[in-house]
Amino acid sequence: MLTLKAAGLLDVETGEITRPGIIHIDGDRIAGVGGEPQGEVIDLGDQILMPGLMDMEVNLLMGGRGEKPVYSTVQDDPPLRMLRAVGNSRRTLRAGFTTVRNLGLFVKTGGYLLDVALGKAIDAGWVDGPRIVPAGHAITPTGGHLDPTMFAAFAPGVLDLTIEEGIANGVDEVRKAVRYQIKHGAQLIKVCVSGGVMSMTGSAGAQHYSDEELRAIVDEAHRRGLKVASHTHGADAVRHAVEAGIDCIEHGFLIDDDAIDRMVEQGTWLVPTTRLADAMDTSHAPPELQAKAAEMFPKARTSVLAAYKAGVKIAVGTDAPAIPHGKNADEIVALVDRGLPPLAVIQAATINAAELIGVDDRGRLAEGLLADIIAVPGDPTEDITVTQDVRFVMKGGKVYVNK
Repeated sequence: MLTLKAAGLLDVETGEITRPGIIHIDGDRIAGVGGEPQGEVIDLGDQILMPGLMDMEVNLLMGGRGEKPVYSTVQDDPPLRMLRAVGNSRRTLRAGFTTVRNLGLFVKTGGYLLDVALGKAIDAGWVDGPRIVPAGHAITPTGGHLDPTMFAAFAPGVLDLTIEEGIANGVDEVRKAVRYQIKHGAQLIKVCVSGGVMSMTGSAGAQHYSDEELRAIVDEAHRRGLKVASHTHGADAVRHAVEAGIDCIEHGFLIDDDAIDRMVEQGTWLVPTTRLADAMDTSHAPPELQAKAAEMFPKARTSVLAAYKAGVKIAVGTDAPAIPHGKNADEIVALVDRGLPPLAVIQAATINAAELIGVDDRGRLAEGLLADIIAVPGDPTEDITVTQDVRFVMKGGKVYVNK
């Protein structure tokens, strides 16, 4: 038996802090909360215990130290990309994020689902990192936002991609693409519904897949018990995605009141990734991409508050490496800066995220749940910036950080 002892323990459902904070750990689970310390004691002093945080939009296979964003897409072979992911995974875990959704490779891998392999390596203890809910390859039409040839505007024939790597057109192909991802271990499906900011795809709000294709993707995923997350910016594209049954809108920068109302009616989630509107450096991007960013980022700073006030279900996501890996809590701080209450944002990174991925074994500090626990130097409901200074990280009963 191991006991964590701290100044307090945050109940993320009520916002109340129990003092002192006592958690008993047995193996990879929480054996009890409160009472007297038992067995080995880790004394965390005046820190506050809270559940491990969750990031619902990352790509651990991209970014990291020494990154050259455009060229790594085509210069990194699968082994190098996996080595890149090792450092990104470690930084993410050490920042206090114990669970992530890895939302879709958009690189040539020969059909390998690298995030599935990465998750297996982490679960086996070979690599330090968060628990991964992998999406495999993002599914996108030829020339869509997540077609990697669109990021550098390659000439025809420079980079041939396959259905197995997510490039799919028409109902038959998108069904095959979904089935391939599921066969090889994807636990959710990522699809590109509209254009994006940092690719040569025209308007970021334009819908890329037809309604028939979207319904086919959702049908294939839902029949197998998987949810569908969609990269979607434009309000009209959001409406079509919601009507097709997509479970979660990623970004949603251009949503309007009508799209928001439809999301509320259907129970569609939003992962807003709002911090990248401040953090993404577009100074070296082509002029047309800079123009798109200048138009969209101001809207991204306001749309999330409107969605929250209307009752849209929100979970935290960063789009890392749009935010550097290991700086994931910057998104939490940004959401509070946008006007969301600190407790609501904490819930978006814990109990809401757990609901989104369909698990009930994490996101709170309670008996029987996974011992995914962090400690911060203060009350995050009073000062949300303490989430940027995680001093203690435990995942599955193992200590990874104890400053």
